[in-house]
Amino acid sequence: MIDVMRSEWTKLRSLRSTVWTLIAGFVMMVGIGGLISWAAVSNTPADATGTAAQAVMTALVALPFGAIAMATLGVLVISGEYRTGMIRTSLQAVPQRLTLLYGKAVVFTIAALVVGLVTAYTAFFVSQGVLSIKDLDTSITAPEVLRAVTGAGLYLAASGLFGLALGSLIRHTPGAIVAVITLTLVLPQLTTVLPGKLGDIVSDHFTSNAGLQLTMVEPRVGGLPPWTGFAVYLIWTAVILAAGTALLHRRDA
Repeated sequence: MIDVMRSEWTKLRSLRSTVWTLIAGFVMMVGIGGLISWAAVSNTPADATGTAAQAVMTALVALPFGAIAMATLGVLVISGEYRTGMIRTSLQAVPQRLTLLYGKAVVFTIAALVVGLVTAYTAFFVSQGVLSIKDLDTSITAPEVLRAVTGAGLYLAASGLFGLALGSLIRHTPGAIVAVITLTLVLPQLTTVLPGKLGDIVSDHFTSNAGLQLTMVEPRVGGLPPWTGFAVYLIWTAVILAAGTALLHRRDA
């Protein structure tokens, strides 16, 4: 497994798409958060006050876009090998398909976690620096703020793994990216209009609706607790990855 992970790390860092996708996600998170913070400062009266929840929400306003960038990279990590035919070479070098897939997943998750945490904390501190002009900022030590910002980094990493899982299942880059956008941006919004108690349950447990609870200082009323919601998001990822694993065993490369 160590040799597989070393090989996957070499492939990951040598891909041009890795660098550009990570830069895009970082710039969107930090840049948009900083711009929205500046807009808030410019349009807020001098005597106004803000809450910790508002300050964190402003800093992480671009989190969905950063998550899509990370998930796109997750898709490319595996679908790119199918597109170029490199997967055949990888499977010849590592005939144990399970070892190959999970070695790839472990390496990517570690890299995504580091980048996700750096991005989340950078976006937070840049935003707070701007918001502090009119005392609208908050401290990382304020109640639930550390959990929310760290949760944003964890959410980015989990979104990357979600994309990798879909890539292993679909194997087609455009199709997998469309599936990511549909499952994490489009359908979660549609589930919020489902009627009745059953609709609330479906909405609360649906992919990003559940996972984003961890990134909120004041989680959505009636929704899942922060860590429970994140666990549900990981379960979605695990189920899709398990399906991709099963198909990897059955299908030709």
